Amino acid sequence: MIHNARTERDLTVADVAERAGISRGLVHRIEKGEMGSSIGAAFEVAAIVGLRLFQAEPTTLTRHLSMERDKFTLLPKAVRAGRTKVNDDF
Repeated sequence: MIHNARTERDLTVADVAERAGISRGLVHRIEKGEMGSSIGAAFEVAAIVGLRLFQAEPTTLTRHLSMERDKFTLLPKAVRAGRTKVNDDF
């Protein structure tokens, strides 16, 4: 959600990192949802890109998550074709 909000606002990772006072790598880790990221930094980045994480109604986050799941269902399960076993039995 943070990545989508950042790209919709035409902000680069460097712009967000500079405004938040954190490294670009941390912004990337926040966007990937890595567990080692600071929660305070994640809230700061979300505020910078204009994403409200806590809404008055609980269905808003659920709606956003279902929209993201719908996008993922359109993507292929794997980018590369599976390797075929070479038949080297002569």
